[in-house]
Amino acid sequence: MNHQFERLERTKVFRDPIYGYINVDYKIIARLIDTYEFQRLRRIRQLSGVSMVFQTAEHSRFTHSLGAYELANLCVKGIEGLKESLTEYEQLVFLISALLHDVGHGPYSHAFEHVMQVSHEEMTVRLIVGNTEINQVLKEIPGMAKDVASVIAHEGKYPLIEALTSSQLDVDRMDYLSRDAYFTGACYGNIDFRRIIRSLLVLDGKLYLRASGVNSVESYIMARYHMYWQVYYHPVARAYELLLQSIYKRVYDLTTNNLNINASVSALINVIKDSNDLDSYVLLDDSYVNGMIKQLTSVDDEILKDLALSFEKRHLYKYKELVTEADEIYLNEIKKVIPSKYLPYYYIETKVSQRAYLHVEEDKYDINDIKIITQQHEIISLEEYSPIIRGLISSATKTSIRVFYKEIPCQK
Repeated sequence: MNHQFERLERTKVFRDPIYGYINVDYKIIARLIDTYEFQRLRRIRQLSGVSMVFQTAEHSRFTHSLGAYELANLCVKGIEGLKESLTEYEQLVFLISALLHDVGHGPYSHAFEHVMQVSHEEMTVRLIVGNTEINQVLKEIPGMAKDVASVIAHEGKYPLIEALTSSQLDVDRMDYLSRDAYFTGACYGNIDFRRIIRSLLVLDGKLYLRASGVNSVESYIMARYHMYWQVYYHPVARAYELLLQSIYKRVYDLTTNNLNINASVSALINVIKDSNDLDSYVLLDDSYVNGMIKQLTSVDDEILKDLALSFEKRHLYKYKELVTEADEIYLNEIKKVIPSKYLPYYYIETKVSQRAYLHVEEDKYDINDIKIITQQHEIISLEEYSPIIRGLISSATKTSIRVFYKEIPCQK
C-alpha cells in the first residue's frame, strides 16, 4: 500500500449517540480531525438559534461533521458496487469531503453568511486550499486538496462522490436530520439511514435506489420537509438569528463607514474588510461572538448597544405572519413609527420557502435526480415510481412571509 494511505495500527473510535461508534482507520483522517480549523467546529453550534427553542440542541458542527464522515464510511462499506467503482484514493476523497464539508461555517452560521455575503462552501474551499493546517495535511497526498475542494465546489470531476456528499440524498442531510432530531427531541427527523444505504447501488458510475428502498426514502424526504417547518424555520429561532444578524449588520455598517465601535472586535472587522483573511476567520466561533456581544452592551452606539442587550437578555423580535391585507396594514403602522436610522435593524421582512422534493428534468443528468431500479430491471425516476413523491412535487411547496420587529430604545 502507498505510504500516503497509511492506516492506523488500531482503529480510533469516537462514541456517538447516532451510530454507536465513529470509526477512523486512516492516519490522514485522524490528523485532519486534530487540525486547528477542524477543532474550531467544536465551538460552533450546529443549530444556532434553534437552541433558544429546543434547549437540548447544544450539539456542534464538529459532531455533525464526524457523523457525515461516518455515514460516508458506512456508504463505502454498504453500498453495493461503490467500493469497486472508486479507487482507494477516490474513497479517501469521499471520506475527507464528508468530514470537511462544513469546516468553513462561521459563528452562528447562517446569520454570519447573510451579512458577510460569502457562503460557508466558499470558505470551506478557501480553508482547504489556503495556508491552513488542513492544507498542510492534505498536500502530503498530491492533488488531494484540489480534488476535495472540487467536490465541495460541485465542479463535476467526481459526480458520484458529489451525489453522495451534497444532493437530495446525501450523507450531510442524513446525518443532520438524525442528529438534529435526537438533540432537539423532535421526532420528525428520525430516518432509517441504514436501510437507505443498503438499498443504494452503483452501476456504470451512477447511483441508483432499489425499488425496495423507496419507502425509506419517502420517509426521509417527508422528515426533512417537516424538520424545516417545525424546527429550522421555527419563528422564535428565526427571531434569535435575525437579532444576531442585525448585530453583525450594525458592526459591518459602522466599520465600513469608518466609525469606531469601542470594543475588541478586530478579528470580525478584519474579515469584514477582507473575507480572504483566513487567520482572522478561524478565530471566529460562537465563543468569540458571545464575548464580543457582552462587550457591545456597553458601547456608545445606541443601536448596537440595544441589540446586544436584547441578545444577552433574550428580548427577541416580535413577529407577525403576513397573510391578509389587515396584517399588511398593521405592519405598515408599526413601520411608520420606527425612525429611519433604526429601520434596517428593527424591522425585517423575511420570506422562506421549502420544497419537499426537487423536480429534475428528464433529459439531463443531475446528481439530485434519484433513479429507481425496479424488480424488472427498469430504470425510472423516483417521482415517476412513487405517487407520494408526485403528490409532494405538486402540493408540498410552502412559503412563509414573516415580519420581525422590535421597539426602539426610547419607547421602552
